Amino acid sequence: MRYLTSGESHGPQLTTIIEGLPAGMAIAASDINNDLARRQKGYGRGRRMQIETDRVQIVGGVRHGYTLGSPVSLVVENKDWTHWTKIMGIEPLEEGEEDSVKRKVSRPRPGHADLNGGMKYGHRDMRNVLERSSARETTVRVAAGSVAKKLLSLLGIKVVGHVVEIGGIKAENLKYESIEDLVKRTENSPVRCLDEQAGVKMMEAIDDAKNKGDSIGGVVEVIVEGMPAGVGSYVHYDRKLDANIARAIMSINAFKGVEFGLGFEMARKPGSEVHDEIAWTKEEGYYRRTNRLGGFEGGMTTGMPIVVKGVMKPIPTLYKPLKSVDIETKEEFQASIERSDSCAVPSASVVAESVVAWELASALTEQFSSDRFDILERSLEEHRQYTKEF
Repeated sequence: MRYLTSGESHGPQLTTIIEGLPAGMAIAASDINNDLARRQKGYGRGRRMQIETDRVQIVGGVRHGYTLGSPVSLVVENKDWTHWTKIMGIEPLEEGEEDSVKRKVSRPRPGHADLNGGMKYGHRDMRNVLERSSARETTVRVAAGSVAKKLLSLLGIKVVGHVVEIGGIKAENLKYESIEDLVKRTENSPVRCLDEQAGVKMMEAIDDAKNKGDSIGGVVEVIVEGMPAGVGSYVHYDRKLDANIARAIMSINAFKGVEFGLGFEMARKPGSEVHDEIAWTKEEGYYRRTNRLGGFEGGMTTGMPIVVKGVMKPIPTLYKPLKSVDIETKEEFQASIERSDSCAVPSASVVAESVVAWELASALTEQFSSDRFDILERSLEEHRQYTKEF
């Protein structure tokens, strides 16, 4: 499977086209809208979320609630477009309009793609960069990921994202009874955190950052249950599934680190405290006594829960802006301010959940026969039985 996204932050719409979904898979706009709404929530979000109420339109590839096997096209309208029709319009400007309409950006913001993107594509107006590099693009990545999550759920695989750290405040109580319990408790938390006491402190830290005109980052975790063993491959670097998931996590705006299982803690432990012993029962088949490696060995799933974390840096758009240099005058200025959040970590957990789901769904449709959903379902069940009896 693959998908492309198109659209700018203040353009008329965001679009994604998904290729490779099996025919006969049930899908509805409501499945996707639920995740779009989850992405917009979270303590620390800015005023843009008060303007947009994201809803998807499925405009191709689905008929009467089922995929056709052809590309699926999804569109999310930008309601804020009504205020930007001239600034972000498609048609050429009239003579003399350029300076008054374009809201040209010549002052690159530290931490953003502005300056590097301007250099790469030759844009003297860096609005051409920031409109596409904006995290608004993750709206349709969540839409695509929601479709992937639907496919996985129909195959008995559950994917959940939540927050484990914000602004240096770490969640300590991360115990949960089931994946359903994890979902329920994190969805009821404004910061999507299992630890209620830590969640309160996280919100206080977000408020403090906002009052100071600053921003804070954090760590999100994605947990996957139900993924069978042996998905991915050890034979080529680009078929290692954990590597593809790591790339997907790092592709999310502002993410700067990723780890599986114990992650970087492994560097400080002996091998006897890192690797997972293998066990077997007739009822379960093979399993690991621990899950320190986060569900992967040799680029392949082990059948244990997948546990992956991503590190999100503080959002670089600050209301007490850092110093920058105007590319036209070369004079030092305070970096220009675009509307922003003080913390987007809770929302980023939904994006992380979505990109992980996409990589898993893509790996399954690549490894197993997937032109038709019923054949994919049957093939996967046969594989599960095979690995249990191996």
